[in-house]
Amino acid sequence: MSDHPFYRLAPFLQEYIYAHEWSDLRPIQAEACRVLLDTDAHLLLTSGTASGKTEAAFLPILTQLHQRPALSVGVLYISPLKALINNQFVRVGDMLRDADIPVWHWHGDVPQSHKKKLLKHPSGVLQITPESLESLFVNRRGVLTTLFSDLRFVVVDEVHAFIGSDRGGQLSCQLARLEREIRAQPRRIGLSATLGKPELAETWLRGSTDRPVITPNVPNDRRSIRLSLQHFFVDDASVWEKLANVLTRNEPVEVADEAIGRYVYEVTHKHKSLIFSNSRGDAEDIITTLRLLAERDGQRDIYHVHHGSISTSLRTAAEAALRDDEHSVAAATSTLELGIDIGQLERVVQLNSPFSVSSFLQRLGRSGRRDQPAEMWFVLHERMLSSKSSLPEQIPWNLLQSIAITQLYLEEKWIEPTSHSKLPTSLLYHQTMSILASVGELTPAGLARQVLSLPPFRSVSQDDFRTLLRHLLEIDHLQRTDEGGVIVGLTGERIVKSFRFLAVFATEDEYKVYEGSAEIGSLAEPPAPGDRFALAGRSWETIAVDAKRKIVEARRVKGKATTVWGGSGPDIHARILQRMRDVLREDTAYQYLSAQALHRLTQARALAKSAGVDRHNVVALGGDTYCVFGWMGSTAFRMFHRLFDAKCKQALSATKLDPVAPFFAEFSACGKNRGLVLDTIQQVITSDVKTEELLKPDEVPVIGKYDEFVPGSLRRRAFSQSHLDVAELRCLVQNWRLREPAQCQRSPPSSTSRPCAYQSWRFERSATPMSAANRLISVSGYGSSVGCADAPVVG
Repeated sequence: MSDHPFYRLAPFLQEYIYAHEWSDLRPIQAEACRVLLDTDAHLLLTSGTASGKTEAAFLPILTQLHQRPALSVGVLYISPLKALINNQFVRVGDMLRDADIPVWHWHGDVPQSHKKKLLKHPSGVLQITPESLESLFVNRRGVLTTLFSDLRFVVVDEVHAFIGSDRGGQLSCQLARLEREIRAQPRRIGLSATLGKPELAETWLRGSTDRPVITPNVPNDRRSIRLSLQHFFVDDASVWEKLANVLTRNEPVEVADEAIGRYVYEVTHKHKSLIFSNSRGDAEDIITTLRLLAERDGQRDIYHVHHGSISTSLRTAAEAALRDDEHSVAAATSTLELGIDIGQLERVVQLNSPFSVSSFLQRLGRSGRRDQPAEMWFVLHERMLSSKSSLPEQIPWNLLQSIAITQLYLEEKWIEPTSHSKLPTSLLYHQTMSILASVGELTPAGLARQVLSLPPFRSVSQDDFRTLLRHLLEIDHLQRTDEGGVIVGLTGERIVKSFRFLAVFATEDEYKVYEGSAEIGSLAEPPAPGDRFALAGRSWETIAVDAKRKIVEARRVKGKATTVWGGSGPDIHARILQRMRDVLREDTAYQYLSAQALHRLTQARALAKSAGVDRHNVVALGGDTYCVFGWMGSTAFRMFHRLFDAKCKQALSATKLDPVAPFFAEFSACGKNRGLVLDTIQQVITSDVKTEELLKPDEVPVIGKYDEFVPGSLRRRAFSQSHLDVAELRCLVQNWRLREPAQCQRSPPSSTSRPCAYQSWRFERSATPMSAANRLISVSGYGSSVGCADAPVVG
């Protein structure tokens, strides 16, 4: 009995488990105890949302801290979000309530008095963001050794949010620099609910340390899910004629929006729900609509908005409402994807398709806690232009993408692998300046040793770094001393001293919006006095604009207004595009589709078959116009666009490519038949093309926040290596053929296929009572049930 992990935990943790009425430790918690108590390895924990990863990490960590108290901060917990830190501060504090181990948090919203107490008595657990950790390096280097001299563990939460980004590179640098300061290697623990390949995360987590990383192979809980996909579209020509003026102004189609709003209202108003959208504008629009419908029905206001342009107080209020109010509804962007505690949600609504399988899983995992099924209700909206729309415009890309993302996980449990930049120029500038700001002065050789030994810069050569230093000296970001060293120059000092320097990601300098003294949120561009806009799910009218202070004074008004935020969506992986093509080829009637969604998919399949879209990558649209359906993903699509403009256009006497990335691209090729067009494209792309040839002579890309301070030669090469992947495109295009491939047939995975989370598929009617408007179909088996909802059709 004493071998059970529970009996090895500190007494106050055993009492915590008793008080919370746990029947046993979960498998992932037992495995974490084994690794952290019996080995000295790093640990990577990967399991679904709400599977107990936080407790899995902290139960054995706090046990060891209790048995042998640290002489400084013993545990450093790093999170991508301040809100997640605030949440975990309470959660870990609850675990430590009866222990003599303090928990601290440190970010921009934490009072200075709290930070001073930590600096005076460094101990226990410190929870911090990478930006606040950067501030310690730049502004308080002298306290690092005192704070962390006896640091034992570093816990990185939501590790997938860091890998492959400059922010993850920054954190990797910080951990390596911290180990130099304290001359020790604390054990690292990474937590994630969505990792495609654990091997890549293990490499990132290991960094430059010499410890191995153990990833326990723990089967996921047998958790069921319910899915529903409803599709709205307008295809009545008379409706489009009436709405022609609206369309030319790129405004919402009210006929469709009213039906969507009513549907989402019916799905959510009696259930604690979280509505995910891919843009801040869509989140604002749906909550404004739901509020109007609730007011019309005499229902109370239970609606909230959560995204990066909402004030901190309103975001906190939205989180509290989701956590405490059993009937609350909020619309959010990716800001609520991560593990902030928002209580037990009944369902998640997804407006249009997410961009990745990883995002789909994060969002789905927000519902169905405490052994309840997770629910996601897709609500898709297709705006068909007219009966004269071109062939590719008639394909429901959003519908195909949603199905492809869902099926990739259900069938294969596939998640996008992470990637990294081979020459991270923006991060290279940032860490060079950060190290110099921290230490004051170094010789060029000493600076090179400190920078180039950091994990993200292993492939950066001495010559590349020498080129960077020379350029920074020329633009006065660095300065030579009489002793031959380098220090931060006067121009560079203005960059380093700004609070914005602490973050490696770009932030917009927005106008703050106030109603009286209450901050509502922010806007990138200020509306003129008298103009109306949407923010925090309400409509506002501008009273005055203070351009100098970047403040908008506004008052609340009735009705519905819109706000357009800039930005584009993230890249879509090639695997999703290829699965979308399979969706067109096969004849599967996915059980989670509503009748309208299945009807629209059937239409699209018939159209694809008659036009050859399901068989050919180059399709003639009539006359001299052709369309390329590459099914190649965002990265390869950008590469194809460049190659076409540089090589194919002249060979085909073609007009410029008209792309809708990454789905299709139209062009005209005078006097050329389809076979010649295909052969020319294949010959060009499979030829020996160097990526440097595809950059215009005067093109100097700016990708990262600090790339503007990096010499153009390095930026051009970095862009070529990381964003122009000829090999991936060549592999895809060399398989294009004129002949028709065998008809794609798919079936649910068999028991002999690679093990995945969803097997033994059998559809049956659910015993759960449902309204007449909604029918639920369940699929029994390992962790799977799928719902199918019917709703009104517009048009």
